[in-house]
Amino acid sequence: MKYAAIVRKNWKKFVIKLMLYAVGALFCAPVLFLLSGSIMSRYELTQSLLPLMADNEELISWTLFPDYPTFEHYFRILFQTPQFFVVFWNSMKIVCLVLAGQLFVAVPAAWAFAVHPFKGRKLLFTLYIVLMLMPFQVTMLSSYLVLNKLELLNTHGAIILPAVFSAFPVFLIYRDFCNLPKGLIEAARIDGANRMQKIWYIDLPSILPTFTIMFIMSCGSIMSVGFEKVYLMQNSANLAVSEVLSTYTYKMGLINLDYGYSSAVGLFNSVINTFFIVLVNFICRRASETSLW
Repeated sequence: MKYAAIVRKNWKKFVIKLMLYAVGALFCAPVLFLLSGSIMSRYELTQSLLPLMADNEELISWTLFPDYPTFEHYFRILFQTPQFFVVFWNSMKIVCLVLAGQLFVAVPAAWAFAVHPFKGRKLLFTLYIVLMLMPFQVTMLSSYLVLNKLELLNTHGAIILPAVFSAFPVFLIYRDFCNLPKGLIEAARIDGANRMQKIWYIDLPSILPTFTIMFIMSCGSIMSVGFEKVYLMQNSANLAVSEVLSTYTYKMGLINLDYGYSSAVGLFNSVINTFFIVLVNFICRRASETSLW
């Protein structure tokens, strides 16, 4: 009986692991296809995607292991396409400014909604959350009119400011401010601490773990600037400052039909995101003992 129970337990663990591996492989499949496409020659890619380009009813063929692997697309990225580095630094600049702006906007806004009493606070926060649930296409026209009135069109501000005032970071931090230790705050008040001292020594340390996790996750998508917002705001006048990796990959792959090169750019984007999330997670784990793993 005991042996049978052990066998059932081990078999159950094996099935669970097998299911987890299968789900993991499913999530890794797009990256594997991206990797194989990035090392395919132009001729092999053309032959594989010929039914798609010919617009007929035949199915495309794809192999994970190219017949003639080549690194020509990566060579083009690093040595033959100066525009790629302009796009890369555009993406870095925009995302870093967005993250810095959210730090100085989301934290005070979440604190005000959760801690500071004012009339209509709950109603205003509800409207703020509703705004977060709306897709960009709904608010696109109003955002355009506001940016046009502020004379920010054709500048980085047209992309950065809407992201800085995003409701999502406020929503994440709000709950931590709501769960602040009331007894500790009351003890600080009795000891004579003013509002700024309570914020600095109680409120901010209480949200530090959540903010650290949010920062690590943001660094994991540091090169993934919102495609829709950037692409819909682009025109010939602001293309030099608004072209980012997501729009560049789209244009090279689906407009210029350079699938191998766009696959290499997409994989390069994923590698940079992975590098940043691992690096920032390591630094945060050493500095504050708060990390994703």
